[in-house]
Amino acid sequence: MAPSQQPPSRALVIGTVSFYLVAALAMVMANKWVLNTTDTPLFFLLAQLLIAVVLFLAAHAAGLLQLPLRLDPQVCKGLIPMVGLNVIGLSFSNYTLKYVDASFYQVARGMVLPFTVATSFFILHARPSLRILLACAVVTTGFFVGVFLDGTKVSLVGVTFGVLSSMITAVHSVVIKKSLDVVHGSALHLSWYTNLLSAVVLAPTLILAGELPGVMKLLFGPNENAEGQMSTLSTFIMGSIITGMFGFLMSLASLMSIKVTSPITHMVSSAVRGVAASLLGVWLFHDVVTQGRASSIAIILLGSIWYTWVKHVESQAPSPSKSQYEPVPLDELEEGKAEKGFTHRHSHSTRDARD
Repeated sequence: MAPSQQPPSRALVIGTVSFYLVAALAMVMANKWVLNTTDTPLFFLLAQLLIAVVLFLAAHAAGLLQLPLRLDPQVCKGLIPMVGLNVIGLSFSNYTLKYVDASFYQVARGMVLPFTVATSFFILHARPSLRILLACAVVTTGFFVGVFLDGTKVSLVGVTFGVLSSMITAVHSVVIKKSLDVVHGSALHLSWYTNLLSAVVLAPTLILAGELPGVMKLLFGPNENAEGQMSTLSTFIMGSIITGMFGFLMSLASLMSIKVTSPITHMVSSAVRGVAASLLGVWLFHDVVTQGRASSIAIILLGSIWYTWVKHVESQAPSPSKSQYEPVPLDELEEGKAEKGFTHRHSHSTRDARD
């Protein structure tokens, strides 16, 4: 029996949630800022991953973290599915944000929850309850309202990438536990391997995707921004630094977030983030948020919050079935941090103080 622990202070909870809210918003807006000026979303993603790797190494050198600098070939081999899904999922997310408004991004990726539940049913044979299915139906309704019933013209390419990204995220959540087993349950090591190996895989991928001419143009071509504005290359570098640093800091704080906040707190903060992202999109990028789009966002958030409440209630039930579906918090799925959530559930031993 685990000893009872003193609940975290209110200041710690507020500070952790506030940090995630600000960091996630900063990442989405900085991503959109850069993607509006570049035709190389994969190179932008590579720059973010490389910055994260450099920061990991700096933290290791400073003694803040302990990383396995000598890569184990067996570990690398075991993480192939995880790394592949990570690269594809993050790439599709960047393409989604490039082709849709920042205020519409949450709608475009609104099918993460239904796809995750469906994937768990077909692959893990975890049967969801009726209330879970109803919550997924509400979320799906919100997605269709935003895409088909709003009347505002949206990018079909962006929506397609959003749906594909949601599907990859759902499959990604299923392979996480096996990936954690490969690194002996260490979320820190999994995050380190994932960032490093994803960068290695992405480098040749962007060449195969035809981005090399765009990269050369970005690095050595003329500035395409209007006079008086920050140059295209400066925008790219600044955005890469901002998103890379925030991504690294969010990974460092993820274990603390899991320890001090509940799933409901996660979902409420995610809902606030979704509304704030729409407002910032209007302010920074002059996005148009119609009544239909606002209704779509509200319906998706309502279904997501209901889902989280249902899972919380079901988790309190006595003697839960071992095969019962145990979800990853949606905000972690959306940010690619799902491995930390599974560490909390499946690895109550060996915790590294970091990510």
